[in-house]
Amino acid sequence: MSTHRAAFLDGVAQSLRAGAIPTPTPSPGEILIRNKALAINPIDWKQQTYGFYIDAFPVILGTDSSGVVAAVGEGVTKFKVGQRVIGHGITLATKNNANGAFQEYTLCPEGAVAPIPDSLTFEEASVLPLAVSTAAAGLFEKNHLGLEYPGAPGDRSGKTVLVWGGSSSVGSLAIQLAKAAGYRVLATSSEKNFDFVASLGATPFDYRRGDVFKGIGEELRKGEFVGIYDAIAEGDTGKICSEIAKELGGGVIASALDPPPELPSGVTAQMIFAPTVFLMEPAVAKAIWQDFLPQALADGRIKPTPRVDVVGAGLEAIQGAMEKHKQGVSASKIVVSL
Repeated sequence: MSTHRAAFLDGVAQSLRAGAIPTPTPSPGEILIRNKALAINPIDWKQQTYGFYIDAFPVILGTDSSGVVAAVGEGVTKFKVGQRVIGHGITLATKNNANGAFQEYTLCPEGAVAPIPDSLTFEEASVLPLAVSTAAAGLFEKNHLGLEYPGAPGDRSGKTVLVWGGSSSVGSLAIQLAKAAGYRVLATSSEKNFDFVASLGATPFDYRRGDVFKGIGEELRKGEFVGIYDAIAEGDTGKICSEIAKELGGGVIASALDPPPELPSGVTAQMIFAPTVFLMEPAVAKAIWQDFLPQALADGRIKPTPRVDVVGAGLEAIQGAMEKHKQGVSASKIVVSL
């Protein structure tokens, strides 16, 4: 049996350990990716620090990778060996180490894989998978904002979405997907990231300004308010978003983390769990990952955002990358090359 190297977490708050693991053979509908680059997300160091979503150790963390197709399972016809791709490792849902990204080979369901153009480096492309899935789940799943997909008929230019945290990884993809679907987008960020947020097609607001609440409310009243995407969901953001929705007569909030336990009358909020687009609402995954994303990446309608910060190479660099992410990032995403 062939083996490859992976970064294992042996217990809560322990450092990652590099070691060997058998290389899986893809089952029907699965794709094995030879990883070339990995991206770090907050959930990675939170799992390491607190043990979230872990049933047993050792565990292989990570959701974001890019690379080349190494093998395909029976029934997979849209991908071929050697093709450049991104893959969303759905280990958070499956608890299967083969689905973790922090290793040399990752096993993904076909629906969680998309081709990438030669114009993108592996490092650039690696920032996309979890952000695309999380943004898509919150925007398009029926139990969240339930927006129309990109390419759906109809004029939605008079309908407005607020993205709280527009310069974050998930927020920047939420802006791009909502714009691609034809919606008007407002987004919060710090003033230093206004140009970045505006370049994605959103109207930026400084979340630290004392009158931001009033300014956003005035803009949202200019058209039909269709919901809020809280890409931060920490500190007071859930409360602020719910108060904005309340002032507009109520509404729906898609929250990247748990929303406040108490919400104003007429306001609903649910936490987003990205793997649901593959496991519970495959129509969303098909619409975004299969029907939209490949061409949108090729023609530039979707860009890998935010800025890539490559901090090292090899599995041994992942621990330091997570520690750097834990210290805080702004309009950038930390990446490790393999």
